[in-house]
Amino acid sequence: MKNAINSGYHLDAVDKQIIYMLMDNAKTSLAQISKQVGISTTAVHQRIKKLEQAEVIENSVSFLNPRKIGYKVVSYIGVFLDQPSYYPECVKALQKINEVVEAHYTTGNYTIFLKVLCRDNDHLMEILNKLQKLEGVTRTETFISLEQSISRQLKV
Repeated sequence: MKNAINSGYHLDAVDKQIIYMLMDNAKTSLAQISKQVGISTTAVHQRIKKLEQAEVIENSVSFLNPRKIGYKVVSYIGVFLDQPSYYPECVKALQKINEVVEAHYTTGNYTIFLKVLCRDNDHLMEILNKLQKLEGVTRTETFISLEQSISRQLKV
C-alpha cells in the first residue's frame, strides 16, 4: 500500500472513529472498538492493519509521565550552530543525550530547537553544559515551561 502522505489516503468516518479510540487508549480491544463503531472485530483488525501499512498510524505506545519519575523541568532550547554543515553530527550527539526528547531543524533564529526533560535546574545546567560543548554549537537559548496547557494529537 502507498504511503498515506504521498497517496492522499482517504479516511472515512469509521477509520476516524477507530483512530480516535486508539488515540484515547492504544490498549482498546478490537471487541470494544467493534462494538462502538458497529463493524466486526475482523473488519476492525483489517482497517487498523491498512492504516498502519499506509503509515497513518505509526505506532502504539504508552506515554511515560516524566513528573512521576522525578523529571519536573521541561525546557525548550534553541541551539545556534556556527554552520549548517554541523547539523548531522550534532544530531548524532543529541541522540546520545537521553534527556533530549525532541529535536527540530528549524527556520528562524535557531538551527535546532530541542525539548529537554530534567529533574531540576541543576540537572538542566548539566545538560546545557553538554550541549554547549558540542562541535559547531556557538550558543543556546533556554526557555523553561511553567505549565503545559495543551497536549494532544492532531484530529482529522
